[in-house]
Amino acid sequence: MTTRPTYIIGHKNPDTDSIAAAIAYQYLKAKMEDGIFIASRCGNVNSETQYVLDRFGFEAPRFIGDVRTQVRDMEMRKIPGVSEEMSLKRAWEIMKENKVVTLCITEGKQLKALITTGDIMESYMGSYEANTLSAAKTSYRNIVDTLDGEMVVGNIDDVQTEGKVMIGAGTPDAMEKLIAPHDMVILGDRYESHFCAIEMDADCIIVCAGSPVTESIRRLATEKGCKIITTPHSTFTVARLIYQSMPLRYFMKSEDLLTFKMDDIIEDVLPIMASTRHRYFPVVDSVGRYKGMVSRRNFLGVSKKKVILVDHNEKSQAVNGIESADLLEILDHHRLGTIATTRPVFFWNQPVGCTCTIIHRMFWEYGIDIPKDVAGLMLSAIISDTLLFRSPTCTEADRQAGEELARIAGVDPEELATSMFTAGSYVGDKSADEILHQDFKKFTVGAHAIAVGQISTMDDNEISLIRDRLAPEMNRLRERDGVDMLFFMITNILKESSEVLFSGTSAEMILENGFNITSKDHVSIYLPGVVSRKKQMLPTITSTIEMS
Repeated sequence: MTTRPTYIIGHKNPDTDSIAAAIAYQYLKAKMEDGIFIASRCGNVNSETQYVLDRFGFEAPRFIGDVRTQVRDMEMRKIPGVSEEMSLKRAWEIMKENKVVTLCITEGKQLKALITTGDIMESYMGSYEANTLSAAKTSYRNIVDTLDGEMVVGNIDDVQTEGKVMIGAGTPDAMEKLIAPHDMVILGDRYESHFCAIEMDADCIIVCAGSPVTESIRRLATEKGCKIITTPHSTFTVARLIYQSMPLRYFMKSEDLLTFKMDDIIEDVLPIMASTRHRYFPVVDSVGRYKGMVSRRNFLGVSKKKVILVDHNEKSQAVNGIESADLLEILDHHRLGTIATTRPVFFWNQPVGCTCTIIHRMFWEYGIDIPKDVAGLMLSAIISDTLLFRSPTCTEADRQAGEELARIAGVDPEELATSMFTAGSYVGDKSADEILHQDFKKFTVGAHAIAVGQISTMDDNEISLIRDRLAPEMNRLRERDGVDMLFFMITNILKESSEVLFSGTSAEMILENGFNITSKDHVSIYLPGVVSRKKQMLPTITSTIEMS
């Protein structure tokens, strides 16, 4: 059985720390343990983070929008798709070999139709007209294969498109009255019957019981364009088998197929399975390519996705479906949030400025060297979260980690910070929505849902541009995000201050009471000395709401 991967994933609307921590911890875990560890994200990469990824040569982590168990997490039967030209007999044999009751019919890689044992049994029990073989446009290759025969005259790739099937059991005089042009005639070993069928313009004669075919009959058949098939089976057996040579296309179901997609959620699939009589269900990808089959039995041993969370422990910030995942670890530097677990997990929560500071400590404790590119990524995260060590969240551990990572990466922290923050604060043609959600987190405070976004810059002109673009949209964005209060910090790193835009019935009052400053325009408030969302902004808002 294949090893299930563990997804290392940060919060929604990921910032540089969230992305860098996932990548760095993936590297560390792969060095420490056997297994598959995948750095992931559940939101778009912002401009600052993309600059850092490009600078140190990393791809953005894989996007994972939901960690609930999906069809792709189940054990699938990888039975190859079959051609619609395959015979009923061969399809039946494949079903018996694989102990399945359904085959998927594909064209290229696309799922086209289904055939079940029920369909085949129904075809066996049915009553056929004499021209059914030609009506189904049955290939001679199917006929030869079904009869375990050999085509001694004619082209095996031709198709029977006209005429009926009949048994030539009578005298030549009687056969002349029954055989019509293009018929297929099942015969024994009588020379005169072979001769008569060919002379009556039959398209094919089937000679049974391994009987020999004379050279003169072969020459006559070649001249008249009549095919000759020999088979070891008796006339009775051939008459019984021949209709099993018809192609699946004549019986398959191609409309209203019940299929599941690889990304379908198990919780959504189970009720559909329970409401149908089918035992096997085809699985396709997002563009309809056949991937395998699942049955009800496959659900019994299905496993939850394994997840490690970094840089958060709030359910509102976590990837969708986290409550249904197998949560193994949490690495974070924020307040304790709302994620609950069904069993103990490895939980490293430390009051430092950045998750990558914690991961730096783990590298040191486990005695694993940090590669130059990973060091540059982690340094960028610490610079971002601590605002180049100016934020009140910054600790001595952050400074020491930053110094060592800068040495390993061969990077000047001041130059890196300037480049990062310039890339992150450049608004260009970004919409208000894009600016708000570059670094955006939701929190639950009592009965209130609040959200706090932040952008950092070293440029006064950028602050004005951001304010002018975002301020008129704050009410709309708050309603769209479904929160009671929305705050957005435009932080000036050099002046160590923030202008805070706000929206919501009580938002202005909460800010004024919490920071003891009056808003001048009822749109924003200027907060000197306030640069940290985690240590200054959120605690003040939380305590003010709880006291109001």
